Amino acid sequence: MRFARSQRGLRLKTVDSCFHNLKESRLVEETLTVDEVSEILSELQAVVHSEVESELINAAYTNVLLLRQLFSQAEKWYLKLQTDISELENRELLEQVAEFEKAEFTSSNKKPILDIIKPKLAPLNEGVTAELLNKEILRLQEENEKLRSRLKTVELQATNALKEKSALERALQDLQLDQGNQQDFIKAQDLTDLENTVAALKSEFQRTLNDKTENQKSLEATLATAKHDLLRVQEQLSLAEKELEKKFQQTAAYRNMKEILTKKNDQIKELRKRLVK
Repeated sequence: MRFARSQRGLRLKTVDSCFHNLKESRLVEETLTVDEVSEILSELQAVVHSEVESELINAAYTNVLLLRQLFSQAEKWYLKLQTDISELENRELLEQVAEFEKAEFTSSNKKPILDIIKPKLAPLNEGVTAELLNKEILRLQEENEKLRSRLKTVELQATNALKEKSALERALQDLQLDQGNQQDFIKAQDLTDLENTVAALKSEFQRTLNDKTENQKSLEATLATAKHDLLRVQEQLSLAEKELEKKFQQTAAYRNMKEILTKKNDQIKELRKRLVK
């Protein structure tokens, strides 16, 4: 309000200077015709119109920048903001703001009126619950991504193991065919060694496959636990939002706003009845 007050003072001084310059430059003759007076007023209207328009545009853009800063901070804290444009035309609140400004800039010892009527909101940085919840969500999301990456790696390893198994089975079939064709030339000891080697390879492959299956099950269980933790955190956030909304609905500001909206709706219904008549 101090910034707006200074800007308003500068614009008023500019408007006053427009009238002063007009008096000094144009109102030098004792008598003026109607056309001359009309021309002087038209020039004054153009200058004052330009100044007022510039002030309104500057005030609107300044409010946009201020709201942008507030919205950026609210987005950081994952807040859901709601605005009521009708409150901007509430005559009672506007008068309270005027009284607050008058009290603020006329007497520094007097307690501001708005401090009595509107309670101050608690700073967000004093309650770290929301920040901790956000950090926990980010941590769970990172762990979820890591688990998915490990699961893909295990699936790739299992696929490679299956390919190796297929290759070994084909090699065994080829060896069996060769054994059928050349059984007269292969010694019994060599055949036994070959069968033992194949059996050892099968046993090693089965053990490796079982280990990888256990690892995959463990990863899936860990992923399910992380998902449950994430759902629990989301439920806590939802309950916190509902509790915050419930507390806000119990404030005097909410009740006053609801009463004003009810009165306005009744007035609109009455006007519609009169309009139908």
